[in-house]
Amino acid sequence: MRKLLYLSVILLFFSSCSWLNPSIMLKTGKGYQYSKNPDSSRVLDYKISPNDVLNFNMYSNDGFKLIDITSLNTANASYHINVELPYLVESDGKVKLPILGRKSLGGLTIREAELVLEESYSSFYVKPFIELNITNKRVIVFPGSNGDAKVIPLVNNNTTLLEAIALAGGIAETGKAKMVKLIRNMDGKELVFKMDLSTIQGLKDGTTVLQANDIIYIEPRKKYASKLLLEVAPIVSLLASTFLLYTYSRAVGK
Repeated sequence: MRKLLYLSVILLFFSSCSWLNPSIMLKTGKGYQYSKNPDSSRVLDYKISPNDVLNFNMYSNDGFKLIDITSLNTANASYHINVELPYLVESDGKVKLPILGRKSLGGLTIREAELVLEESYSSFYVKPFIELNITNKRVIVFPGSNGDAKVIPLVNNNTTLLEAIALAGGIAETGKAKMVKLIRNMDGKELVFKMDLSTIQGLKDGTTVLQANDIIYIEPRKKYASKLLLEVAPIVSLLASTFLLYTYSRAVGK
């Protein structure tokens, strides 16, 4: 009976983390080849991506109305064209816009897109001035503990990895700062960057500028001992009860 008990415990222990830590996501096997981390010294502006939602304001005369609203009755007056409706960036990077029809904006920075729209609308308006913004930029942060994942809106165009983690409440006590995975889709391919934020040297990786739909996954510590005890306790209890009944039956039989 003792041998059976020992054998049960050993089998449970070596069956390992697949059931002891079932909540761990986005695993990378031993020897997994991570992508080369982005060069954080280059501040990359946010680029428009599929499923982004855009809205924009347009002013004629280079936006004269924005800085001199007292001149509306002069020859230099500017007029505001209100186009603050949501426009979806489709899967091919194109957006269906008033007058222009479907226009390719995917992969452009916000400033580049503004220039493209200003040039396109110049055929219909006098010196158009465009103010463009994206309303649904967001990333997902898993801070390293169960049930604490957050969707963080990218209010600023150059939100960094550290800023997003701070907005999510920081790294959880059970999270591993040396094992931060940044998962990004680029041209239909999933890239996984491994970043170590446990030392001051990790500040360089922490300043990486995020893109919409990035996933920040902070791997939690594996809890072998507590999970093992939790899983083994019912079996040990059952075996102990069986052993007591067996011992008692033998004693009565004698």
